[in-house]
Amino acid sequence: MPRTPAPRPSASPALDARVARLRQAAHAEPRLEGVLLYGSWTTGEADAHSDIEAYLFLDDGHAGTFDGPGFLRALGPLALAHTNQFGVLAVVFDDDLMRGEFHLEAAGPGIEAVADWRGLVHLPDPAAAVLLDRGGRLAEAAARLAAPLAPEPAKTATHLTGELANWTLMLAHLLARREDARAHNLLHARVSPLQLQLCRLLRGTTDHWLTPSRAAERDLPAADLDRYTATTTRLEAAGLRAAARASWQWSRELAAEAHGRWGTPVPQGLHARIAGLLDRD
Repeated sequence: MPRTPAPRPSASPALDARVARLRQAAHAEPRLEGVLLYGSWTTGEADAHSDIEAYLFLDDGHAGTFDGPGFLRALGPLALAHTNQFGVLAVVFDDDLMRGEFHLEAAGPGIEAVADWRGLVHLPDPAAAVLLDRGGRLAEAAARLAAPLAPEPAKTATHLTGELANWTLMLAHLLARREDARAHNLLHARVSPLQLQLCRLLRGTTDHWLTPSRAAERDLPAADLDRYTATTTRLEAAGLRAAARASWQWSRELAAEAHGRWGTPVPQGLHARIAGLLDRD
């Protein structure tokens, strides 16, 4: 379902002000070729708890030497600035504890890659998302992200069905080994997002595809939220094993529903054997 263009102003005056400061600072910085926002501000979902997220496309000759934190201080004092595990400059602004994530990319290959983000990034209003475009290439590439691209159902359901079997089998082995902390993390960090993606695919609510738990309370039926809740637990042996069994039962039902709708393959024998492992004490 397409989202409506981001309203101007958004529901976060603080974020609006910071976006305005980023636009002003970017135009004053000659080493920047382009700036592209993404995230909740661009989709009309920003609120008082939202982050600021952007790609900063630098002249190729300066991409490796640009002082990102120094530039971002024009947006506000920084309480934290570090490169996270994904190679992204993550900051916290000291005045209001707003988070920020900034990708510092060489403009040549970076802008060229933007058009390939279809299906991963949706910009309902590309013109609003582009804060700086000195050469015109960024606006042209961003325009290709205006229309949402939903995942292809049969191919995606097949992939998710396989992923859920693979990771749940690992979960069963971890439980058998009594590595409960590791199993607990796998269940919640790896298996649950895959289930929510398959559930979203079946319900036709794929807007929040990359972060499938986002707005789940609004996007998914109450019955699905109840099934999701049954897969969550604190780190306690009996509850963890019950949650793992409930999780696999839901995965199997989602896979069966996908099979009935799109004819996707379901390895019934393997699924039954995984259930048998999870049923052991």
